[in-house]
Amino acid sequence: MLRALRRCCPGSVPLPGLPAALGPGPFPALCPAWAPRAVPARGRKTRHDPPAKSKAGRVKLPPPVDPEELLVVLERYRQHRLVLSALRAEFRAEVLQKKREERLVAGGSPEELEEHRRLMAWNEEENGRQRARREERLRKEEEEQKRRKSEIAEKQAKKMEAFLEEKEKEVLQLQEEAKNFITPENLEARIEECLDNPRNYNFAIDKDGRIVKRTVLS
Repeated sequence: MLRALRRCCPGSVPLPGLPAALGPGPFPALCPAWAPRAVPARGRKTRHDPPAKSKAGRVKLPPPVDPEELLVVLERYRQHRLVLSALRAEFRAEVLQKKREERLVAGGSPEELEEHRRLMAWNEEENGRQRARREERLRKEEEEQKRRKSEIAEKQAKKMEAFLEEKEKEVLQLQEEAKNFITPENLEARIEECLDNPRNYNFAIDKDGRIVKRTVLS
C-alpha cells in the first residue's frame, strides 16, 4: 500500500527510473505505472448485457403506502408550509417596516414622521376592528356548524329509532309465524291435518285471477 502511494505522489519517481515507470502503449508518457490499464470486470455489467436468469422475470414494484398514513403526512406537510409561509410574510413585513421607518427618519421631516405615526395608529385600529369582525364571524360559523351537527345527529337518532322499531315488528311477526312452523313434535299432527283436508292446486285462472277451471280430486 505504501509502495503504491509512493508511486502515486508527484516527484517520487526519479528521472533515471522514469522510462521504467511509464507503462506500455503507443503513448507511454500518458500512461504512468499507477494508472489503470483495464476496467475491472468483476461485479460490473455494461448496459448492453442481458439481465441475470434469476432476475429475468422480476417486476420492480414501489413500496406499499398506507392511504391513511399518506393523508396524515400530506396534511402535516400542508400545515408546515402554511406556518412557514406565514412566518416568512411576518418577518418580511417587519423588515420592510423597519426599512421604511429608517428611511423616514433619515430623510423625512417631523411632519412626515407625525403623519406616518398617525397612519400607523389608524392602521392598527383598523386591523383590530377587522380582527374583531373576523372573530365574531368565526364564532357564528362555529355555532352554525355545531347546530348543523346536532341536527344531523338528531336525524340519525330518529332514523335509527325507526329502523329498530321496524326490525322489532319484523321479529314479532316472525315469532307469530313461527307458531305455525312444522317441527318434529307436530309433524305427525300436520300430516294428519293435510290428509284430512286435501287441497287441489290444479286449476286455471283468467287475467283477473279468477278460477275458471279446476280438476276433481280422485
